[in-house]
Amino acid sequence: MKLKPFLKFSAFGIGTILFKWKKPILGTIILTDRCNLSCRHCAVNNITSVIYPYSQIKHEMRLLYNEGIRILFFCGGETFLWESEGKTLRDLVTQAKEMGFLIVNVVTNGTFPLDLPEADLVLLSLDGGREKHNLIRGDTYDRILENIRGAASSNICLYMAVNRLNKTDIAEVCTVARDEPNVRAVSFNFHTPYPGTEQLSLTVPEKQECCDQIAALMRRGFPVFNLKSAFPYIVQNRFPTPCRQCVVMENGKQSVCGRCIDVDGLCAQCGYFFAAEYALVFQGNLKVIFDMLTTYLRYI
Repeated sequence: MKLKPFLKFSAFGIGTILFKWKKPILGTIILTDRCNLSCRHCAVNNITSVIYPYSQIKHEMRLLYNEGIRILFFCGGETFLWESEGKTLRDLVTQAKEMGFLIVNVVTNGTFPLDLPEADLVLLSLDGGREKHNLIRGDTYDRILENIRGAASSNICLYMAVNRLNKTDIAEVCTVARDEPNVRAVSFNFHTPYPGTEQLSLTVPEKQECCDQIAALMRRGFPVFNLKSAFPYIVQNRFPTPCRQCVVMENGKQSVCGRCIDVDGLCAQCGYFFAAEYALVFQGNLKVIFDMLTTYLRYI
């Protein structure tokens, strides 16, 4: 991580802890819910299939920046499907940087060419080895690996949502993260049971087993972009929800933490590691703070 964002985030963290600020620092803009896939665990794709217009996205970027947000994510649907008013995803990333966002990340399913060196991280969904990934996401594994190997930059971070179908494939995804030169690390989440996907949820013992395995792989040097010190809280869902330091903007509507905020009881079953990590950091958990500093310096 460069010095400027490091100092900015450090100052924000200190202020949040000391003065109990509830201001956000991380924002996500949903560009579209249109997607070329229909994954088993996803409940938010192709509901409207609307591509939100460039003028609206630019306005939302400005709103988030004026709120003090400096980490920006572009999400879908599938982000590489977004195009509006002659602008592409690359234009959005470039303009976000010019606007003053310090870290700009993009989330993708990896089925389109990964020509986006302007992004700090391209978070790419890989949900297991070939068999389990294809079971969840369709026959896309080989295409994704081909796109990773042909990527324009080594700014890729794999993104695995662990569920009942793929929980035995954690080591396989970590191995891809270690062995592919264009991949920096892998980031894990547990499945969050949106309505209609509850059958994929992990039990507490299953979550513990997965975290034990991830921690063991980290000790062996596999590149994992998660905070081991947060694992006990994530397994038991013992972290503050919603995370007030994160917001999501979709079609002009801003939500605290994520789209799941509107689903009754879902916050208590949150599987998003980063939401737990940020919530614990800004609660003042010293172990997690130190873990975040060292991890972010290594991978961003």
